Amino acid sequence: MTGFVTLAVLLIGQVSGKVVSITDGDTIIVRPEQGPSVKVRLIGIDAPERGQAFGTRARQVLGELIAGQVVEVVGTEKDRYGRLLGDVRHGGRSINLELIRRGMAWAYVEYNPPPEFIEAEAEARAARRGLWADKSPEPPWTYRKSRRATR
Repeated sequence: MTGFVTLAVLLIGQVSGKVVSITDGDTIIVRPEQGPSVKVRLIGIDAPERGQAFGTRARQVLGELIAGQVVEVVGTEKDRYGRLLGDVRHGGRSINLELIRRGMAWAYVEYNPPPEFIEAEAEARAARRGLWADKSPEPPWTYRKSRRATR
């Protein structure tokens, strides 16, 4: 994992590479043409966790969108786990925003996402797309907190 941390620090800016792994609904591994792989956390969104309703589906949808594809990542900073936080772009669109539109992720309001993320979430909720089809979807941050409390 140290290679991810080191490269994430160096790659604040833009990186292009092939998506070699989908870790979960909001984390991928990108392999640039040169250098080691980069673990990327899609910024501004929070997808359901594994074991949570729609966790597996969010990961599948992300894979359908970009697995094996070359993406552009505009990185802003690294998180406490050493992942590059960034907007992932493919085919001229933000994959982060696309996941929200499809109802596969929340706009992560705690971290001040762009207004279009908030709007896309409201539209997905109103249309009951993806996780919004559930009567009362549990936000991933609430799920994680409850899991920590039971340990």
